[in-house]
This record gives sequence, C-alpha cells and structure tokens, in this order.
Amino acid sequence: MESDSPPAALDGFDPALVALLRELTPQVLGVLVHRNGRFDACEDAVQEALLAAAVQWPKEGVPDSPKGWLITVASRRLADQWRSEQARARREAAVAAMEPPAAEERGPDRDDTLTLLLLCCHPALSPPSQLALTLRAVGGLTTAEIARAFLVPEATMAQRISRAKQRVKASGAEFHLPPPEEFGERLRVMLHVLYLIFNEGYTASSGPDLHRAELTGEAIRLARAVHRLLLEDGEVAGLLALMLLTDARRAARADATGGLVPLAEQDRARWDQEMIKEGVALVSATLRRAPLGPYQLQAAIAAVHDEAPRADDTDWPQILGLYELLARIAPGPMVTLNQAVAVAMVRGPAAGLELLATLDGDTRVADHHRLHAVRAHLLEMAGEGAAAREHYRRAARRTTSLPERRYLESQAARG
Repeated sequence: MESDSPPAALDGFDPALVALLRELTPQVLGVLVHRNGRFDACEDAVQEALLAAAVQWPKEGVPDSPKGWLITVASRRLADQWRSEQARARREAAVAAMEPPAAEERGPDRDDTLTLLLLCCHPALSPPSQLALTLRAVGGLTTAEIARAFLVPEATMAQRISRAKQRVKASGAEFHLPPPEEFGERLRVMLHVLYLIFNEGYTASSGPDLHRAELTGEAIRLARAVHRLLLEDGEVAGLLALMLLTDARRAARADATGGLVPLAEQDRARWDQEMIKEGVALVSATLRRAPLGPYQLQAAIAAVHDEAPRADDTDWPQILGLYELLARIAPGPMVTLNQAVAVAMVRGPAAGLELLATLDGDTRVADHHRLHAVRAHLLEMAGEGAAAREHYRRAARRTTSLPERRYLESQAARG
C-alpha cells in the first residue's frame, strides 16, 4: 500500500515546522523533477529529506535556506539510489548532473509548484489519477484523506496513486508547461485539485481538528499564483473568490472548545471582512466578463451568504436560483444536497426532503454522513423531531471528523 506523504507522517512534531515542510514539499520536488525527470524516484528522495529535516532541524536549528537544504539532501538521496542501480560510468554522470546549478541559471527563489501541478495532470493519466497524484505530491494529503475525497476505499486509492506515478515515468513526460492544445483540460483538472485541497483543509475529513489551516492556506496561495498568470480566466478567478469567501468565515466556525458552529449561528462580526471584500470584487468582475462556470456560481452563492448582515437577512431565493443554474451546468450529489437546503428555505422542508430523496439511490452518497445530516436538518425544520434525531445519530456514526461527530451527537441529544 502507498505510504503516507511525509508532512502527514510528521504527527507529533512542531506544527510550525510541519507547516514549513508542507509548504516546501512541492517546491523541492519540482526542482528535482525539473533536473532529473524521474518523478517516482524524486518523490522518494524528497520524502527522505523531509524526514531528515524533521529530525535534525529541531536539534540544530532551521538552516538559513531551508529549501536549499532540502534540495541538497534530496539530491544526495537520489544519487545514492542511482548508485545502486547503475554502472559506475552512468552513476558518475547522474551524480554530476545533480550538482546544484549556478544561482543565475534558475534564480534563487524560483518556484516550480505550478509546473509540478500540471505535470501531475498529464494526459497519460485518467482524470481521477491526475487528481489523486496532485493531491499527494503537491497538497501533501495522505492516501486515506484522498480516498475520502473521492469516496473510494483507501486500498483502491493507494493502487491508483502507485499506478499514476508509474505511468508518469513510462510516459517520459518532460517538466515544462504543456502545449496550448492540452492546457485547457490540464487547467480544469488542476483547479479541481485545488478545490479538493481547500475543502480538506476547511473541514478536515478526519481527526480532532475542524480545520487544517496549512491546507487552506496552500490552496489559496496556489490559486493566487494561477490567477496572476491567467487574469482573464473566469473559473480561475471564481475558484480564488470561492476560497476567500469561504475561508473568511473560518474564525467563527468553531467555539472556544473547537466545536463546530453552523453557518446560521456564527458570530458574523468575526468574519474576515477584507477577504470578503476581495472575494466579492473578484466574483463580481468575472461574472461580468467571462463565460459562466461552476466555480463562479459557487463563489456567487458564497458572496450572497457573506454579504448578509444576519442569517435572517440571507437572500435564499437568489441562492436557490444560483443552485438551480449550478445543477444544470455541473450536476452532482453534493450540489443536490446544498440545493435541497435552499429549496427548504424557500419552498418549505417538504419540498427540500423530496429533492433529497432523489439521492437515496446514488451509491456515491446514499450512506454518506452529509446526506443523513441534511435530512436530519430538514426533518427538524418539518417538526419531525424523532426522525431528525435518528438521522443525526446515523450521520454521527458515519463521520470520521471528531468536531462534526460531537456536533451531530449534540443535535441528536436535544429534546
């Protein structure tokens, strides 16, 4: 089975150190792949370098150039690997090829993260494999976290990631931007990957913490970088706006004990108004000039929520109209879940429950905790307390997020 990526394997280490290593992982891997071209071998070498840093830096201090340190150590690990695989002459050539280039050749601050993202979205891979490999190599998610994002067993995802790495190697993919005819599809997959990374950070799929700020921060950082390169792309702007408008609520989503606070009960004075202002400006501008896409619509929905001074002031008819449009251009079970809530707020809980029932036969979500949680909420709105409590209990049993479980159990215990 595919092992966890190093940042995820560093539980128990200083959180600031883990955050630094997570930020540097795609940059260091990008440098090695750029120089050597062997994605699988380079990733193994980077993993060893990260673990070495986690052991040495707390004792010896973080070096002046942590990225340079990791590149040097990973390069040595890669050379060691090749020494065992190649004849002497080829081995010496490989080691010489890995000598750090002069600063003026690449520049001391060059960041190959975006090129690495696009390499992981190579057309030789299936779309699910592109997503999984990018989440693993660039996002630093564990195999289990990626499996939950795709709603598949962990063993299946481990095999998918392993096959993807081997296919990248077999394809002979070079480390540079793709040709124009491939760029649009690669960009679409890459944006989906960033979306999944952000979602995993905003609501961690497992563990004791509600948030993983290092993931939301990395997703926003990468989205900003893509937006700087593609200012006219509406979906790039829409995704960045969606992240900003969603992350603006993060401080209000948990109480003093780390417990989940639902949107309707949040203290909106704690929302980040600067992020909201930036997100609203982005989505407003792109909706005026760019072809409509799903990220723009989701950002528009988030903007309607964020601009309401109180939960009671939310423009639910507008949100429902946006969800209906989203369901037409990008249908999916999670869209239907959210649309059912909007339907209930506008047309009553019975109508929302009727829409929700269309998902009962969808194997992707039929037994997912979110379906039970939404059904419980709508049943509660309809005054069916006993049924609502049962579905809250079912949802609590199925989530692997401790804050979500505690919230759902508290809902089930009411009344």
